[in-house]
Amino acid sequence: TEDEIILFEREMKEFWTKLKSIYGTEQINQTLALRDSCKESIKVLSEKWSKKLKEGDLMIDKIQEYSNEILQQSQRISENQEHLTEIKSNLNQEEEQKKDLTDSIQELKEELMKKKEIISSKNKAAKERMERLCKSKVLFEERLGLEIRRIHNEQLQFIFRHIDHKDPDKPYVFTLSINEQGDYEVTSCTPPLDCIAELQLKVRETNNFSAFVANIRKAFTALSYK
Repeated sequence: TEDEIILFEREMKEFWTKLKSIYGTEQINQTLALRDSCKESIKVLSEKWSKKLKEGDLMIDKIQEYSNEILQQSQRISENQEHLTEIKSNLNQEEEQKKDLTDSIQELKEELMKKKEIISSKNKAAKERMERLCKSKVLFEERLGLEIRRIHNEQLQFIFRHIDHKDPDKPYVFTLSINEQGDYEVTSCTPPLDCIAELQLKVRETNNFSAFVANIRKAFTALSYK
């Protein structure tokens, strides 16, 4: 080190001082030449080792820098690995949700098809029932003095006459439709009858439509005498 070199030079000076008092000039000159040579060698060696030490410090700094960089890269790799794991987990969840959604859509399609079949069947039955009612039109007109009209929304209007003996042309009217459940449903009645709900319930239970129409006519007739 620098301190050791200074100490060494100080000791050398003391040594030469003592040496001058003991030896002659020639020997001293030889010794001085040897000393200068030694000092030069020490200087060269000191510069060499000083350079080596600096290079070593730079190498240590470089190694530390590389170590820090490797540590940062390891942290980034770890973070990326965690992010990748999270992405895979999300993808798996999305796949499961997609499968559940596909299953739900398939179930809805099947349910819709069943409902369509049921509605188609009910519509067919309602159409057939309405056709039978229309075919009975002549029979009802002849026997009950009844006029049947097909009006909007596939409804039938039943018009009774010859009920009120004071006014034979006075109409007594009720309107009938087939609801979504395929049942008979009275949508209007003029004049109103208190028993219409009961008669409607009975025809749904018995499916005897002729009796239903006849009973409504009887109710209108009874109403005309009040």
